[in-house]
Amino acid sequence: MTMTTPRTAPSLADFETLADEAYGLIPDELRRHTTAVIIRIEDFPDEATVREMGLESPFDLLGLYRGVALTEKSVTDPGAEPDMVFLYRRPILDYWCETGEDLVRLIRHVLIHEFGHHFGYSDEDMDRLEREAEEA
Repeated sequence: MTMTTPRTAPSLADFETLADEAYGLIPDELRRHTTAVIIRIEDFPDEATVREMGLESPFDLLGLYRGVALTEKSVTDPGAEPDMVFLYRRPILDYWCETGEDLVRLIRHVLIHEFGHHFGYSDEDMDRLEREAEEA
């Protein structure tokens, strides 16, 4: 099922459906190597993250990668925490309301950026992946 951008703020469950759709629109070059990364949807970053990131407001962060980038991992590292990408629903929805951008495209953009951190990609690499996603 393809969900179109809603006219009203989606619930957490609807947002998850939109995130699944956005994930399916990520270039295969990136998506095929992200199956072990956990995607979590939360309304806002927690207080510790807000402090750690030096945010003025929890609305300042749309997504976050938590883990060790593949370029930094070692086979000798003890069992590390799982790699996770957080999507923050309320800040994303706030940005969506302010810009009028297509919500699925916005979520895809956040996912590409956060997965890029997982791979240790540069901003240029992420921009290229974003363009490829647009062209597909």
